[in-house]
Parts: sequence; C-alpha cells; structure tokens
Amino acid sequence: MPSSAVPAWTRWRRPQRRRTIRSPPRSRSLAARKNANDIRLTVARSFTDTDVFRPFPKVDLHRHLEGTLRIETMLEIARAHAITVPASLSGLVQVQDGDPQTFQNFLAKFNTLRLFYRSPEVIHRITREAVEDAAKDNVRYLELRFTPVALSRAERFPLHDVMNWVADSAREAAKKFKVKVGLIASVNRHESPELAEQVTWLAAEHFKDGMVGIDLAGNEAEYPAQPFLGIFKEARQAGLHTTIHAGEWGGAQNVREAIESFDVERIGHGVRTLEDSYTTALAKEHGTVFEVCVTSNMQSGVIPASQKHPLPKMMEAGLNVTVNSDDPSISRINLSHEYRVVCAELGVPVDALKQRILAAAQASFLPEKDKNDLVKSVKKELKL
Repeated sequence: MPSSAVPAWTRWRRPQRRRTIRSPPRSRSLAARKNANDIRLTVARSFTDTDVFRPFPKVDLHRHLEGTLRIETMLEIARAHAITVPASLSGLVQVQDGDPQTFQNFLAKFNTLRLFYRSPEVIHRITREAVEDAAKDNVRYLELRFTPVALSRAERFPLHDVMNWVADSAREAAKKFKVKVGLIASVNRHESPELAEQVTWLAAEHFKDGMVGIDLAGNEAEYPAQPFLGIFKEARQAGLHTTIHAGEWGGAQNVREAIESFDVERIGHGVRTLEDSYTTALAKEHGTVFEVCVTSNMQSGVIPASQKHPLPKMMEAGLNVTVNSDDPSISRINLSHEYRVVCAELGVPVDALKQRILAAAQASFLPEKDKNDLVKSVKKELKL
C-alpha cells in the first residue's frame, strides 16, 4: 500500500539518535513465541476484556518508580519501621472511585508514599517489585523513571548511593524476570538547577549501569523549564537521552519550548499539544514521541471528566503517540488495562494500537542493537 494511503497515525519517523550505550543482546524466548500464538487465539475475543491484552508484548516508556509500590509491601515496611498507617491505607496512596479528579488529589498520594523510603533494602525491594510487576504484565521493555532526590530525602541518603541501589536492583531484576529495563533520572522544576545538575552528572556516571536518560518533571504551570536548559544540553553531550513532562498541566507552549529549545526526543504526556496548530505541526515535523498515560490524565483532572481523552485526535493529527502507565499502583491499573481503555473506550482500532506498541519500541532509549532486537521481536509477535 502506498504511504499516502496509510492513515497518518500508523506512520512514524525515527528521531535522530545520539550516542548510545551497549548491553548484552537477548535472544527471543520460548515464552515470547508462545505469546505470539496467544495473540492469534484471542484476536476474535472482545477487546473490552483486559485479559485479551495480556499476551500482547508491551513497551512502557513512562512509569514512575514511586508510583509502583504495592499495598502489601507498604504494610510490611510500616510494621518493620514502626510507621503508623491507617487501616484505609489504600485511600491515601491510590485513587478511589468517587475521588475528586484533581491534580491536588493525585499528587497528595505521593506525600504518603514518600514515608516508606526508609532503608537501602526498601529501595532495593520496591525497584525489584516494580520490574517484577511489569514482567507479569508481559512488558518486554520498561523505562522506569525515578526521582533520586525524593528517594534520598526521607533518611538523607547520599544521592550517589540511591542511584547505585536503584541501578543494581533494576539490573538484577531485569535478569531474573527476563525483561529489558532502562532507567531515567527525574529532576523537579521546583528544585534548584544546581541539585538537578548533580543528579544529571550522577546519571551520566551510571551510563553503563542502565541509566539511559533524564526527565524534567513537576509543576509546569508554576515553574518554568528555562533554568534547566543548560543541564539538558550537558546531559545530551554526556550521551543521555532526554524527555520532559510538558503539555500536561501547562499549555502547548511548553511542548513547543521542549522541542525548540531543549531539543528533547520525547514529551511526557503532551495532551495539550493540539491546542496550538504550530506546535502540532512542529511535533509532527520533528517526529517527537509522546508518552501518553490515559487513566492518569483522567484521574488527575488533566482531561476533565466531561471530555474524551485526546489520544485518538493526536493520532489523527499524525503525532507519534505511545501508550504508557505513569503510576500503576496509584491508578490501580497496568498496561493491559490501558490498552483496553484505548481500544474499548477511546475507539482506537486494535491494529492501530499495535502500531503504537511498535512506535514505543522504536522510540525506546535502548542501545541501538538492543532496540533493533526489541523492534524485531514486537513486529513478529504482533504480526506487523
């Protein structure tokens, strides 16, 4: 079929690659071949069923470590460290039915979660369990972003130690659960550029330990990105990939700035991009990848309950959209759930979803050899 006959949302332009790091290649497992058969067997079933999507090979480019803690793990940590928690702990750390869909309610969950980062063993455990839970959902590649400053602050751990603990645990868990993992260090807009620079250079030092990029997160409506511009340039020079939370709580102008000034490869969320035609065209021209997290956007009030999520319109506009989980424990979801929502509730055809999974593999921050292996595996299993 000529490209002009292919819908814009199924085409993707590979962004320019910079320096990459190498890691050992993985061969395609028997389990992967079995999943390809499972997908064929379930194709006739209703795509309103989350279980239908479990066999799909998945790529999650936007998942926060701090948003993955299991309830049972928190209860065990509370007992071990004498942390007083209410019987209704889930209400403090997870979005409940009937909760207000607001930014304040969603972010308040993190205030409680940060009480649990009490020891190196805890950080090792939550990292390992985050990778394990992804593997159980058939995630083949997980980019797990974490905020070193938040993890260190509870007990004043040295930032360097926190980076080591997360990197070591992620590497061990990736090997044990047979899933590729890349780590992204997040820095917050409300913190000082000096602290962000420290985190960035520590990330660069862990380049060969699975650290693939840096992320700028936090309140984009009140804190500008501009003070971090030099840090992002330094990160790229050190070989790190870059992504920025933009167009979530701020307008399309923040997406434009991230592309034009910061030259990022990916945008976290970016759901307000369509508000400005120039920014939309700019993102399309650059092949900028959007890490969209549907349930999180709805629960946090980024998308009002009265409106439909713009992901289908972003696809129609030719934007390179991917589907991700954000904070699966807080939202009480996994990536299979998000795939179901995209198809059953947003009306995206399953074949178009498969193209978005492939787009995520192609947009990964993996070393080139590992990325090519992942892309080939996803193509084969999804029959693309």
